[in-house]
Amino acid sequence: MTTHAPQATQSVTLPASLDEAVAALGAMPAAVPVAGGTDLMAAVNKGLLRPSGLVGLSRISELRGWHYQDGHALLGAGLTHARMGRPDFAALIPALAASARAAGPPQIRNAGTLGGNIATAAPTGDALPVLAALEAELVIAGTGGSRREIPVSHLLAGREMLGPAELIGFVRVPLLHAPQVFLKATGRTGPGRATASVAIVLDPARRGVRCAVGAIAPMPLRPLEAERWIASLIDWDGERGLAPDALAAFGEYVAAACIPDQAPDDGGEAPPLPPAVLHLRRTVAALARRALGRALS
Repeated sequence: MTTHAPQATQSVTLPASLDEAVAALGAMPAAVPVAGGTDLMAAVNKGLLRPSGLVGLSRISELRGWHYQDGHALLGAGLTHARMGRPDFAALIPALAASARAAGPPQIRNAGTLGGNIATAAPTGDALPVLAALEAELVIAGTGGSRREIPVSHLLAGREMLGPAELIGFVRVPLLHAPQVFLKATGRTGPGRATASVAIVLDPARRGVRCAVGAIAPMPLRPLEAERWIASLIDWDGERGLAPDALAAFGEYVAAACIPDQAPDDGGEAPPLPPAVLHLRRTVAALARRALGRALS
């Protein structure tokens, strides 16, 4: 596993089904599930984690595909970023495909998985704002073949957590058949960790706009008032176009909601934002403006 570890992992289990994986975790409470291992093995190599056992998920075929269910796509948690970035998946859920293509260099996209991105819950996870904007739900597998569903946002916010013998089995995503856009800004050219990201999803059936901002907080942020305001300006029965001023105002609204001004001091005036924070706010505003413009076009 690693040349740096003073103590090797004691056991590795390779179950063939989701229920077998859950049973293995129940039998070895200290074991850690691993799929692509892009985050787990990095932690092991840095000496941050010494698991007493691993439960490998790579042989569970049911987690590597998807199927349709009641107007939703049920995505296996083992879907890799590379697989989600392909054209057939992009036609299904465009924003999630775009986030998968932006997830990093080829070796990361080939190994990293959708479920791992969620379970790790790193603020810079590219799939997370898309799933938040889509209002996706998780299908959690438990002991005895049990299944329960929770919103992705609940897990990311810590409102509901995985039990000691539970695994993310599937991600239920509504098929909206409408424009979706994902954009991100990085600190360098080419694939890299996001300094800010924005997902925009149009929902014509409900005449709504969903927006989620990632990477700037521990979990994706939803500027709900900005969503409602901009949705009220869109002609849903017409061309759905907006004036540049409206797009710019939406970007500023989103950025101010996610990166608010500082509280006023004793003198009654709010101190200015630090230059780095102000730059981040401008970045979020630009991403939101561009993402909505592309979705509406």
